[in-house]
Amino acid sequence: MEALWVSAGLVAVAEIGDKTQLLAVVLAAKYRRPWPIILGILAATLANHAAAAWIGILLGDFLTGPWFQIAVGIAFIAMAGWALIPDKADDDAAQRKAGGVFLTTLVAFFLVEIGDKTQLATTLLAARFQDIVLVTAGTTLGMMLANVPAVFLGERITRIVPLNIVRMIAAAIFAAIGVWILVAAL
Repeated sequence: MEALWVSAGLVAVAEIGDKTQLLAVVLAAKYRRPWPIILGILAATLANHAAAAWIGILLGDFLTGPWFQIAVGIAFIAMAGWALIPDKADDDAAQRKAGGVFLTTLVAFFLVEIGDKTQLATTLLAARFQDIVLVTAGTTLGMMLANVPAVFLGERITRIVPLNIVRMIAAAIFAAIGVWILVAAL
């Protein structure tokens, strides 16, 4: 269960202010239909994060031992720096229409999440915990915890939570996990 809760908490914090959360705000403001947007986010995240977790498991099986743990720890510390960099919404992805609000959200979220820090975190978490199901469930839960309020509150959410503070908290969490993994590997 540790894989589930660590994954959920890490991604929930890292997702605040992320480009996919900004995309959720854009879609909510544009379409004003929260349930198809939420279902699109859920479906896209499950597909994207399951693939990322599967890759993480393969990496974890292929690369084992202390050197791999050191690489994972360093990657988490690098992600701490990345978390401090503000994201911008992918306006082109939000503008595409391909079969309604659900399908637009599904495609936009899936594409925008590719190479995103939460996808990379999912890969690293799966490599660390060696559990596709719990890591995917956890990171998807984290995405939903961050994005569902964004869909319902739209632009107002960015006035409630100072994003620079959240980015610093996310960076600290990534760095702490990286250091924890490095200490355990040595």
